[in-house]
Amino acid sequence: MSTGHWAPVGALPWEQDLFGAASGAVRLPDGRVLLAGGADALLAATAEAALFTPATGTWSETAPLRTARRMHTTTVLADGRVLVTGGYTGPLSFPVRPLGTAEVYDPGTGRWTDTVPMRQARCGHSATLLADGRVLVAGGSDRRSGDSERSLTSAEVFDPEGGGRWTATGDLTDARTHHPATALADGSVLVAGGWASTRRDGSGGAALAHCERYDPGTGTWTRTAGLAVPRTAHQLTPLPDGSVLATGGGTSGDIGPDGRVDPYSLATAERYHPGSGTWTREPDMPCGRSLHRALPLPSGEVLVVGGGTEPLCDAGLSSAVLYDPLTRSWSPAAGTAVGRAEFAAVALADGRILVAGGAVRTGPSTPTGGHHRLTRTSELYTPAS
Repeated sequence: MSTGHWAPVGALPWEQDLFGAASGAVRLPDGRVLLAGGADALLAATAEAALFTPATGTWSETAPLRTARRMHTTTVLADGRVLVTGGYTGPLSFPVRPLGTAEVYDPGTGRWTDTVPMRQARCGHSATLLADGRVLVAGGSDRRSGDSERSLTSAEVFDPEGGGRWTATGDLTDARTHHPATALADGSVLVAGGWASTRRDGSGGAALAHCERYDPGTGTWTRTAGLAVPRTAHQLTPLPDGSVLATGGGTSGDIGPDGRVDPYSLATAERYHPGSGTWTREPDMPCGRSLHRALPLPSGEVLVVGGGTEPLCDAGLSSAVLYDPLTRSWSPAAGTAVGRAEFAAVALADGRILVAGGAVRTGPSTPTGGHHRLTRTSELYTPAS
């Protein structure tokens, strides 16, 4: 028997695709949700931004990004402003055209302001808020030449104080892109898996099992135990005891004609234990899924929702499951009305989960036979009491 329930809420002002390790939606200190940038059905970068107000269940447009971008990162700063970094702009192309620019959104004024550019242009990177208020940006992809691209090892740190400076920090031990990252209880940052280009022309690559941790005190990365299987397009979710759950993803390293990783979806899950620096295998999910979202609930459980199961992720899943870290078991949760992958998802202050936008169909299953069919719909999940 499934638990919890979903209810429709106001639609986004426009359809939006949110491909990447993070969903692109963030909760502001006042409880509203900001969604900025992403891609249209042809996977061209967009600049639109919108705010969701939980009290009314509606979206409203806010000032657009100063630069249209996709495969960027969105991070809430300690002072409540929002930092957006990198990504690529313009229509889909190979090789990518990554951005070195960054901008900050002020919820009080509803305006965006350019910051000092990053030291390295990048897309598909990670961005993590550190305990001291700085933001760590790591990895990603950049253009190698006019007909090739590369995965990056470089990392840098944004300091909101003193004019918003970027400073170089230690390089990753392994080049990677499309990798999830999460802050740990001791202040370090874990990155796990992802994808790395393995061909000179950038047309193919490999999913990674390599994992590493960043020490903000020393500015260095140290390898830690690797995943049992390579993963890309997976999720990392912190658990109440300080461990981290890795779910799903794929093992394929190929890049499809739309520039996305084409994952063969995994049902496996693993749990990282920071104290010992080891991973343990958890029970498998009921089905494989990639390009999904996994969010913690007030109960300590994790809600895993949406994503795709086919090699080309040609359909969005409507199913959802719950992981209980105490019993190490999975149980069914109520499914969404609209199956979706590559969508926005964020936990609200009251414990409900908001999902919005994303791809309903992709590739050959769409009417055009090669582009995305997107949705404007949004839904709210209320956990069982």
